[in-house]
Amino acid sequence: MDNLEKLNILGQSAIYDICSAACSGRRMEGRQPSGNPSAFGISQSFLSDGKCVSLFRVLLTNVCENDCLYCVNRASRDTPRVSFSPDELARLFMEFYQRNCAQGLFLSSGLGGDRSKTMERMINTAEILRHRYHFTGYIHLKILPGVGDDFIETAASLADRISINLEAPSQKRLRRIADQKAFLEDILKPIEKIQKIIKEGRGVPSGYTTQFVVGAAGESDQEILGTTRWLYRERGLRRAYFSAFVPIPRTPLEDERPTSPIREARLYQSDFLFRFYDFDFSELVFDEKDNLVPDLDPKLAWARANPHLFPVEINTAPYANLLRVPGIGPTSARRIIRARQKHCFTDEEELKRAGLVLSRAKSFITINGKRPWSARWEQLGFSARIS
Repeated sequence: MDNLEKLNILGQSAIYDICSAACSGRRMEGRQPSGNPSAFGISQSFLSDGKCVSLFRVLLTNVCENDCLYCVNRASRDTPRVSFSPDELARLFMEFYQRNCAQGLFLSSGLGGDRSKTMERMINTAEILRHRYHFTGYIHLKILPGVGDDFIETAASLADRISINLEAPSQKRLRRIADQKAFLEDILKPIEKIQKIIKEGRGVPSGYTTQFVVGAAGESDQEILGTTRWLYRERGLRRAYFSAFVPIPRTPLEDERPTSPIREARLYQSDFLFRFYDFDFSELVFDEKDNLVPDLDPKLAWARANPHLFPVEINTAPYANLLRVPGIGPTSARRIIRARQKHCFTDEEELKRAGLVLSRAKSFITINGKRPWSARWEQLGFSARIS
């Protein structure tokens, strides 16, 4: 089997690992993808500034000693098994990079027959890129569960970002879908090591991330978000990703219902409230099953549950209060604060120019002590058109 045939398999197998680039400034500057973005192994990711970049996303091997119930690469699943050597994969990536088809590498893997040897081969791939090919671009390395501290140290010295997937929010939930993984020993202890490396400034400039498989283990949103918030506050997590469970043919969960994309979206919205809006876990609104309200944005659900905090006066409210208004984000809140230094807002059009989403915000604000005309008009039973 040639390398492109391997890439066909190992690039497709990598799609279940969510990746997002986190640029360290100089590393992707000036390079724009000109190759075919739909080629196997290439995925589009976004930097924190909104710029789209192309990542070469691939597994080193789809051989795995674990038999996780949900996984496309589980040990007992009947599927072709292939592997790259570090030399093969490094050379293949450089071919894509030199043709401007890829700007960075996201490297994950099955555990192989020995997770330590597999992790070593992943690290060797990064070493070849850094030292033989003098590649200075973006590298994201997946840390395999249960590997030793030395591997984590070396990976952190080579990669811009590393990640280790929790998959489930607790040992109890993880045992349901991956009973060969130990939540504390295989995942949380490596996370402590990663946190220590980052705190000491010894690598990983873009931090570490994790991922949850949503819905496979019967967990609630409250469980997922409670663990996520703890990781942000206590373990220095940079970013959490949520992957709605999709049943894979020829696995024990193939007949289970897929998780709704809406549930995944609500989890991401709640995660944004943690990271950008200074919300605490205790402020989220859950239903009787401890899940987020599916038909409401979590911020709107919170606002409706706290009517005593509204309306907010747009011309005097501090930044923190503006940020709690549905339809106002960090950027529009800063614009409102800057604009107020020159003049007071007097009408809805001025607020829309500042970036406020009036259709969401109008029920929660006043302008010079008065509700927006559109909100008052709707209270009278008319449908106001906001241009």
